[in-house]
Amino acid sequence: MDQMGAVIRLLYIDDDPGLSRLVQKELARHGYQVTCAPDADSGYQALQADQFDVCALDHYMPGREGLDVLPDILELPSPPPVVYVTGAQDGRIAVAALRAGAADYVIKDVSEDFTALLRSAVEDALLRRRLQRENEEAQEEVRLARDRAEAMLREVNHRVGNSLQLVSSFIALQLRQLSDEGARSALREAQVRIEAVAHVHRRLYTSSDLAKVAMDEYLAGLIEELAQSVGPDGDAPRLILTAEPMRVTTDQAVSLGVIVTELVTNAVKYAYAPGEGGEIRVRLEKADKERAILVVEDDGPGLGEGAPKGTGLGAKIVSAMAGGLRSAVEFDADHAGVRARLVFDL
Repeated sequence: MDQMGAVIRLLYIDDDPGLSRLVQKELARHGYQVTCAPDADSGYQALQADQFDVCALDHYMPGREGLDVLPDILELPSPPPVVYVTGAQDGRIAVAALRAGAADYVIKDVSEDFTALLRSAVEDALLRRRLQRENEEAQEEVRLARDRAEAMLREVNHRVGNSLQLVSSFIALQLRQLSDEGARSALREAQVRIEAVAHVHRRLYTSSDLAKVAMDEYLAGLIEELAQSVGPDGDAPRLILTAEPMRVTTDQAVSLGVIVTELVTNAVKYAYAPGEGGEIRVRLEKADKERAILVVEDDGPGLGEGAPKGTGLGAKIVSAMAGGLRSAVEFDADHAGVRARLVFDL
C-alpha cells in the first residue's frame, strides 16, 4: 500500500497459474488489489480496458513474450510503470527489458523472497513515477508562471511604448504653439530622445525574447526614424548604418539608442552646411566575443577651433549613457570630421 493509504492496483501477467495465485495472495496481505492475466494479449487487453497503477510482466509466455508486448504497453495513452519478471538468470534479458522501457526487473521463483522483491520493485517503480509526475507538474507550473510573467512584461513594454508615444505627441502639439525657434529646437531634440527610448519598448513588445534586444534590427529602425526627422530633402545628410547581428540587454539598448540619437542629431546640426549634403555613418561591430564597438562619424569640420558648438546638454547625456554601459565615448583626433567611438561589454 502506498504512503497515502490508497489501494495499489497491480496487473500481474504470467502464464504460471500457481505463481500468479501466490503473488495475488501475498500482495493482498499488504493491501494490493492484484488482477492476473495468463498471457501477453489478455494482459494488454486488460490494460486497454481498465486503469492499473503498475504492471508486472513475465518474459517467457506462450504466444508473445514479454519483450514483444512491452512496447505496445508503453505506447498506451497512460501506461503504468512495468516491472519485468523473468525466471532466466540471463542478464541480457533484464538489460533488454530496461532498455525497452521497463521500470525495473525481478528474477522470479516460488519462494517468499520473490514476492517480497516484487513488492519492493513495484513500490520503487511507483515512487519514481510519482516523483516524475510531481516534477512534470512543477515544471508545468514554472512554465505557466513564466508565460504569465512574459505576458505581463510584454504588456508593460506595450504600455510604456504607448505612453512615451503619447508624450511625444504632446510635445508635437506644444511645438505648434511656439514661435521661439530656440524653444522649438529644444523640444524637437527632447522628442527625438523620447522616440529613441520608445522604439526599444515597441521592439520588445513584438519580440519573442523579452530580455534581449536585437541591436542591429533596433538600430535599423532607429536610423530610419532619424532619417525621416532629418527630412526627405536630397541635400540633407545621408544616414548610413552598418551593423553586425548581436543581442544586448534592454538597458544597454536604451543607452546605445540614446547615444546614437545624440551623436547623429549633433552631426546633422553641425557637420554640414545647409544644402551641403554629406554622410553620417553609424557602425556596430563585435570587437571580440565579450565586447562590441559603436562608431558614429561624419566628414564635417571636426571638433577643432571654430567648429560650431551646442549647449553641451547632448554631451552630458552621451556621457551619462556611456557611464551606464561602464564605458566612455572617445573621439578620434586623427579623423578629419568627428568620429565618436564607444567600446562596451556584451
